[in-house]
Amino acid sequence: MTHEYDDIIHLPHPVSAKHPQMSMRDRAAQFSPFAALNGHNDAIRETARETEAFIAPDESTQKELDQKMAYLLAHISEQPIVTITYFVPDKRKEGGSYETLTGRIAKYDEYRQEVVMEEGKRVATKRIVKIEGTIVP
Repeated sequence: MTHEYDDIIHLPHPVSAKHPQMSMRDRAAQFSPFAALNGHNDAIRETARETEAFIAPDESTQKELDQKMAYLLAHISEQPIVTITYFVPDKRKEGGSYETLTGRIAKYDEYRQEVVMEEGKRVATKRIVKIEGTIVP
C-alpha cells in the first residue's frame, strides 16, 4: 500500500544556497508564546496585592502618644533611641502598611511635623501609632 508522500519521505532536507541555515534557537523562537496583553499580568498582580487600612489611634492612645512625643522633643538634644511604628500609605492603591523603625532621633521638623531620624528617614507624626524608647516614660 502506498501513501501520498512515499516518493519524497526519504529525500535529503533541502539546503538553500542563498540563505544560511537558521539556528535551532532562532527556529524555536518563532514558536514562543506571544504576549498579546502587555502589562496584563502586572495589573493582575497589583490588584491581588493586599494593603492594610490605617487605623487611627483612639483618644486615650493618641493622648499617650502626644505625651511621649512631647517628652522626646524635650530630650531631643540627648538623641534618644526609639522604636516607632507608623503607617506608610501605598503609592498605587488605597491603604498601605505598618512599618517599625528603630534609631536615634536627630531632630524634629516642625513645619512638616516629621520626626527626622539620624540616618535621614522622616516619619510624619500623624502616622505614628506606637512609640517605645530608652528614655520614654
